[in-house]
Amino acid sequence: MRKIYLGVLALYLGILSSHAQTAAPVKDTSNYETRKLKVDEVNFVSAYYHQNGNNSAVTGGIGTENLTDFANTLDVQLSKLTGNGHKNTFNFELGVDHYTSASSDKIDPYSVSSASRQDTRVYPSINWTNSNEKTGNAYGFSLSYSHEFDYQSKGFGFNLTRVFNNKNTQFDFKAQAFLDTWKVILPVELRPPGYGSGSNRDERNPVPNAPRNSFSTSFSLSQVISTRLQAALIVEPSYQKGLLATKYQRDYFTDGSERVENLPGGRYKLPVAIRLNYFLDDHFVIRTFYRYYMDNWGIRAHTAEIEVPIKFSSFASISPFYRYNTQQGTRYFTPYGLHNPTDVFYTSDYDLSTLHSNFIGANLRLSPPNGIFGWQHLNTLELRYGHYMRSTGLNSDILTLALKFK
Repeated sequence: MRKIYLGVLALYLGILSSHAQTAAPVKDTSNYETRKLKVDEVNFVSAYYHQNGNNSAVTGGIGTENLTDFANTLDVQLSKLTGNGHKNTFNFELGVDHYTSASSDKIDPYSVSSASRQDTRVYPSINWTNSNEKTGNAYGFSLSYSHEFDYQSKGFGFNLTRVFNNKNTQFDFKAQAFLDTWKVILPVELRPPGYGSGSNRDERNPVPNAPRNSFSTSFSLSQVISTRLQAALIVEPSYQKGLLATKYQRDYFTDGSERVENLPGGRYKLPVAIRLNYFLDDHFVIRTFYRYYMDNWGIRAHTAEIEVPIKFSSFASISPFYRYNTQQGTRYFTPYGLHNPTDVFYTSDYDLSTLHSNFIGANLRLSPPNGIFGWQHLNTLELRYGHYMRSTGLNSDILTLALKFK
């Protein structure tokens, strides 16, 4: 079961005007002006996600996948220009998501409600970037944290940008590490004597915690080919180590036995993608994307996407999009009741199965010169809707609202 986190509103406190510059800038010999820390923009994103299906991994590949997620993020971007033409940018983000999951309630169907039937996830982060306004080169660091009832994560990151060829070529590098810990919750019928439920209310019988660490890198090379065509090549190798199986997901075997999901403790992933943007004229842009994915669990996948923004005026556009994905599943996947009792690794999670999917929708963007609803600081409003259809029978809808304040 896949949770989709996007992020939404906490508070917009009128900080734009309260952080206005109060002292006259001081010029240096390089013609750059030093200035106090100021707010560049504030972004608020709110999304509602709902899915339905009948292949829940919690109950061995059968049963409801009904899930809703209400996700909210607020990020504030501040900057300070130094006397030598370097810009320090600080980005503070706070995300709060709340989800309900019918299938997670089946971890312990005999209780009134399982501990993970619904939960709230909180995830703050901070990013600092130092950029050269003249050359476009930049580097930065990030810190993040995420917490929900059975899981917590600490993240660290580094990013680097180098610009060449009269700013027609750009290289971006990013490295991230996420050090995770999560409770090893088991289905109620497979818990040994004295094993807890994992609920915070079950203090007498605590469950053990297990690590799951993720390390990822991203290499991106962008090139302006002509006044109309831009291209980018992206390679994103990553590695995970630790408890990668979800231990409250059941698996059923041909001999009638039942076990908890078991998967290897290491996983390499290698996505390679290319992006092409073609500016047809003042009103149409054609954005295309293709990605090939492989990992050492045997999954191979192809993803192709096209988006065509249509510009009605300088401040209004609509962007229909379509994405197709096909995936060859992992060697460890088998549907309900078909696992061989001699198998070492096994899962009935349909996210890891052979499948294909379609995702279609549109994005409406408004950015009038006088601001949204006449409010100058509310610079941009975007409303995006998408419908997802998977060959396994899972369907979902997502509606996202994004606001930018400047």
